[in-house]
Amino acid sequence: MSTNKGTALVTGASSGIGAIYADRLARRGYDLVLVARDHAKLEALATRLSAETGRRVDTIKADLTVSADIAPVAQRLATDDCITMLVNNAGLGATKSLIDSTPEELDELIAINVTALTRLTRAAAPAFAARGAGIIVNIASIAAIAPEVLNGTYGGTKAYVMAFTQSLHHELGDKGIQVQAVLPGATRTQFWERAGVAISNLPQEWVMSAEDLVDAALVGLDRKELITIPALPTLEHWQAFETAREAMRGNLSAVKPAARYATSI
Repeated sequence: MSTNKGTALVTGASSGIGAIYADRLARRGYDLVLVARDHAKLEALATRLSAETGRRVDTIKADLTVSADIAPVAQRLATDDCITMLVNNAGLGATKSLIDSTPEELDELIAINVTALTRLTRAAAPAFAARGAGIIVNIASIAAIAPEVLNGTYGGTKAYVMAFTQSLHHELGDKGIQVQAVLPGATRTQFWERAGVAISNLPQEWVMSAEDLVDAALVGLDRKELITIPALPTLEHWQAFETAREAMRGNLSAVKPAARYATSI
């Protein structure tokens, strides 16, 4: 507990994956800034973690679908030199199809999964780069590479998170900033209830505990993984996926269409 690794700011920290990240990071020697909409849960978690670990734990009540609520969180990231880690965990899920979703539901999904994550990363990155150190963890989903499993808009937002993280690694890696995207599968949290599906309806062999998920993700972080998929049995599966993607790169842009698109006229 005497180790001080700076301060980690964790969004969506009042329950589920975010609360477990807060617990694990405090025990690793981080002070915390916890962000969520539920102020009562935040304060209860902060009190418990401070008592158990001796770490300083601050809270910010914020609805990250609201631009005005994002501003003070972004300001803290940009100006607090103690912050060394950002965990972009806050997010919404969806199981309804595009047609069955209201425009407002889709807007809210994009606002928190994409817009808030991007704005908070943009707030933290310049400060991290100036100091030559910092960690950014983005919680994505297996829907990023298997978009058919849930709502298409949800899968699209999580594909954005993965691609954004890969691009951040390219942009910021030489500035001392470590980035990681975590791709959970089905996880035992309130996600499913909020998305309108009882977790008991899922094959239970698919469902990982939030504790196991976060512990695995932190092992991946320690190993400097850019993409961490806790359920994936072997690293070779991901490497094969990346190799196939990289093999196409040289043929993605050309002065003329490929011969297979030649017209017969």
